[in-house]
Amino acid sequence: MSDRHVVVGAGPVGSHVARLLADRGSEVILVSRRGTAVPGVTAAAADASDADALSALTEGARALYNCANPGDYTQWQQMWPPLARSLRSAAERTGAVLAVTGNLYPYGPVADGVMREGMPDAATDHKGVLRAQMWADLADAHRAGSLRAVEVRGSDYVGTGVGANGHVTRLLPAALDGKAVWAIDAADVPHSFTDVLDEARALIAAVDTPESWGQVWHAPTNPAVTLRQAITDTLAAVGRPPVPVRVVPRVITRAAGLAVPMLRELNQLSYQRTAPYVLDSTRSQQMLGIEPTPWAEVCRRTAQV
Repeated sequence: MSDRHVVVGAGPVGSHVARLLADRGSEVILVSRRGTAVPGVTAAAADASDADALSALTEGARALYNCANPGDYTQWQQMWPPLARSLRSAAERTGAVLAVTGNLYPYGPVADGVMREGMPDAATDHKGVLRAQMWADLADAHRAGSLRAVEVRGSDYVGTGVGANGHVTRLLPAALDGKAVWAIDAADVPHSFTDVLDEARALIAAVDTPESWGQVWHAPTNPAVTLRQAITDTLAAVGRPPVPVRVVPRVITRAAGLAVPMLRELNQLSYQRTAPYVLDSTRSQQMLGIEPTPWAEVCRRTAQV
């Protein structure tokens, strides 16, 4: 069997997947628009929404990992559909297992705030509906036998390389300087934070576990904490004292959303911040045989911004 793997997206998840695969001796091609280099990995500069180009790179590969993440929320409706079609086409043409980096948006608001494997996708906002439809299309194709696919969903990322896209990590530079930080909507609501390295580990484990294919799994994730506690714990991990965590009130974010497109998109997902948002990974940990990285270690690595 081939031990060649194609990873699409050189962000934090894709880079971790590529490194983990290379470290175990697999042949890895990392596809990104810029041809981002990772030690021990072959870099390929390509537009992953070009199905012919992606299929050519994937030919003979054991697995194709969708670790792409269009960073601009306002462009998801334009960017995701052609990329998803290309990834599906490449998997169908080549027979590579398609492993998808998913998030919790497809579930939408959940009554008790706890998301478990096997729950129905019931998103109401357009980003959640989009991501839910992307998986539904792959699941249908998997059941029809035209491809093999699996999705691993994580909550908001912490860990190495997350940067300004993370709820915790976007606030850390100021916090590490001892300054007060401002959270959007809430700071004292239980929230799950997934180590980006654990998301990568789970994707690889899912590919290595045929029994998991055709289903949605959750990356192993530590018990939920509040945003305030996550920032405090991360500072403590590198010997820094806590800082004030202040909250931008909803009335301000709602008003600003009328003029700022990015805030308007964030406002659609306010339920993720103003109510408990908890990922349960119990079943996935049993299926994939992996545990979350201890929280103290996650915090230590998160602080290395």
